Amino acid sequence: MINDPEGSVLALFVVICRIGGCMMAMPGLASARVPVQIRLFVSVAVSLAILPVMWSTIYPRVSGGDPAIYVQLILGELAIGVMFGLIARFYTLGLQFAGTMIAMSIGFSAPGAGDILEDTPESQLTNMISFGGLMLLFMMDFHHIMFRAIIDSYSVMPLGGMPDSQKMLISLTDTLRDTFMIMLRLASPFLLFGLMFNVSIGLINKLAPQIPIYFISTPYLLMGGLFLLYLSIAALVRQFADAFPSIFHAGG
Repeated sequence: MINDPEGSVLALFVVICRIGGCMMAMPGLASARVPVQIRLFVSVAVSLAILPVMWSTIYPRVSGGDPAIYVQLILGELAIGVMFGLIARFYTLGLQFAGTMIAMSIGFSAPGAGDILEDTPESQLTNMISFGGLMLLFMMDFHHIMFRAIIDSYSVMPLGGMPDSQKMLISLTDTLRDTFMIMLRLASPFLLFGLMFNVSIGLINKLAPQIPIYFISTPYLLMGGLFLLYLSIAALVRQFADAFPSIFHAGG
């Protein structure tokens, strides 16, 4: 039997603020392809599962409190949840950045099509790489890592008061820095292949300027790049998925 229905609802809403803020920016669930109702239901379900575990921590802070303090709690919890979601979001956006670099390096200049995850147009190659990486993350239960980190965050960022904005910005900038280095490493074989191929074609064009070497060489550039992608796509998405826990724990 619930002795304090009002306090129980307020405690649940505080948990939903942190969980819902995370899912509002979380890759996959925050996609434009996922209906808002599903995001809401998943947030409520996860919050109901987490609330009994954190009951002794959350309920004393919201029961019989000042409304102004409760509003401050809501704002602080939303900021913390969005920060955790953005850490994972930046990392998955980095894979789209790497896919764009790969497509440009191998001469894949097809017109952009509808993005699988968002509403913005994207090349088919970038769509395939980003969707494959995100699907592998879900298969490796990256959302469990995020939910576990949110539960642990109550000891690092306790309920009450506004979070330190400077530390949050440092976490996000460190995530962007580490993500850029990882994606540059993943795309480096294609960048080197494109650089070496174009330099070689440029030298050949200087030796025979009367022949349109560029138009002749483009199919070979694309064919070689796609063959290199065929050989390395499994290792690329695997390394992307393996690096997620270290990035998320370093940022969070």
